[in-house]
Formats: sequence, C-alpha cells, structure tokens
Amino acid sequence: MSGLKRGGSRRGYHHGNLSEALVQAALDLIAKHGPAGFSFAEVTRAVGVSPAAPYRHYKDRDALMADIARRGFEMFSVRLLQGWNEGQPDALSAFKAVGQAYLAFAREEPAYFAAMFEARLPKDASRELSQATDNAFAVLRQACEALIAQLPAGKRPPALMMALHVWAMAHGIAALFGRSDSARRNVPMSPEDLLEANMLIYLDGLGLGPN
Repeated sequence: MSGLKRGGSRRGYHHGNLSEALVQAALDLIAKHGPAGFSFAEVTRAVGVSPAAPYRHYKDRDALMADIARRGFEMFSVRLLQGWNEGQPDALSAFKAVGQAYLAFAREEPAYFAAMFEARLPKDASRELSQATDNAFAVLRQACEALIAQLPAGKRPPALMMALHVWAMAHGIAALFGRSDSARRNVPMSPEDLLEANMLIYLDGLGLGPN
C-alpha cells in the first residue's frame, strides 16, 4: 500500500484506502501497547493524516476497534472451519483439530486476538461484530453437537453448555500459554499438549473419550 513501508514502519499516508491504513496502524499499536494502550489520535499520527480524516470512516475509536475485532472473528471462523473440516475424518479427530486451530490463531494473530477479546468494547458496538462472533462460536457448537450425537439420547449434555465449557477451556489456555506476545505465561508443556490433555479428561467424563 502506498504510504507504508515493508515491515510495518510508516512514512505517512498519501493516498489509497485510508480505512485499511487505519486498521493496520491500529494493529501495530495493539501489538506494541495492547488494545487499550493508545488513542485514536495516535492511530491518526501513525498513518500521517489530519486528525479529522479518520472520521470519514470511523466515528470514534470504539468503531475502529469493533471493525478490527470483526475482521479478527471472521478470520477466526475460517480457521475453525478449516480445523473442523466438516467433521472429517471423524468427529473426535475434527473436534481436536478445532481446538488446535484456536491455539494457532491466538499464537499467529496476537493483535487480532487481543482486539477480539481484550478491547472491552460495548456489547452493541457493531451488529457485524456480533454476527461474526456468533459465527465463530457456531463452529464450536457444531463440533460439540456432532460429538454429543454419539451418546445415548438420555445421556447427552446440552450442546450449548458443552460448547461454553470447551470455549472457556480453549480460550484460557490460548490466552495464558498460547500467545506469541508478552502476555504469554510459561508452562512445562506445549499449549497443544495441555489442551489435548484437558479435553481428554473432559470428554472422558462425558463418556466421549477415545475407545
């Protein structure tokens, strides 16, 4: 993009897609300072436009962050769907792959991950963000429903409850141990192995462990 140097350093914005430049500048700032560590004015200065220019695209900082979070959740959904792979080769293997995709996204896209989950955006920040969030969660719920279907009807836990449990578990491991930024905590095993061990214990308790 004109106005941006390779590697993320910036020499001022001159023409092109201003909204994209603002998003990229905000992602750089999120990576350096966290989602709450900078102002809208700092994004403007990083791009090199007048303070009024961004308001043609975003009414305020929350609107910019909501757009970044929306983009993140859309990317996240794609990654989760790829992991699920329509339940192939079997529901349990595909379920594990969804969990690994969760961790991979947190590690490879820490700025998006922070914007999605740590920006403290208002619940009604964006209808598009809400829909993108729901779409990502729907992949996890679909995977849970496929596993639950293997149990006798009287022993099936609610799919929503299971999806929330699994989401909390995967997210906790991703947020604490699976990131590539300074928020990562050390643990004497890989995040992938930790998640798999936790999932095996959880699924075994439901009667869904490997035979």
